[in-house]
Amino acid sequence: MVYEVEIKTLLGTKERADDFRAILKEYKAKKVAVSKQLNHYFIYSNDDSERLLALCEKLLSDENSLQLKNDIQNNAKVSVRTRDENGNVYFVAKLSMGSDSSIHGVLRTEIQEKIDMSIAELDQLLINAGLEYQAKWSREREEFDIDDIRVTLDKNAGYGYLAEFEKEVSEEGELKDANMEIRKLMKLMNIEELSQERLDRMFTYYNDHWEEYYGSDNIFSVE
Repeated sequence: MVYEVEIKTLLGTKERADDFRAILKEYKAKKVAVSKQLNHYFIYSNDDSERLLALCEKLLSDENSLQLKNDIQNNAKVSVRTRDENGNVYFVAKLSMGSDSSIHGVLRTEIQEKIDMSIAELDQLLINAGLEYQAKWSREREEFDIDDIRVTLDKNAGYGYLAEFEKEVSEEGELKDANMEIRKLMKLMNIEELSQERLDRMFTYYNDHWEEYYGSDNIFSVE
């Protein structure tokens, strides 16, 4: 089981993204990856669980299939996605911890497994299992490491530039310290957290208008 803490900050413009890169340089952040991604989000309900789990038993490793089954049976909130990252395709499930959102909460677990097919083929399997598209997202991502904290800088369709601070731990009891460590680094950098309430509003707006933004450089502003 891998647990993760993720805290986001909205940069918006290229100028603010460049300023953020300068801060990362000051903290000797090491660039570790660059990617172009498509992320497709699906609407999932408990009514879909039986067909989804049957599909995942065929798609996923025994370990990941069992974890997903256990989490669903324990009434975890689940966000199901597909991802194309530089031509590699993944099945992704984000599972909430406590009251956090499975979409973009701070404390979550994650299942991610590479699948040997196109994103369109994987999408169709999920649709056949009863799921529906929620929205399609596109982004360009830069990834950096500052010690054991992963920092990503994304150019997102719709949102503009967004940065995320993430730390993974192997024990649920380590989440509190990981959360504090990230917030300490953000405070030193004078980086403001994007509130969950505003992120929810942005996410809702994008879902209602995603076809205007997917695959484009168009951005919007929601306070």
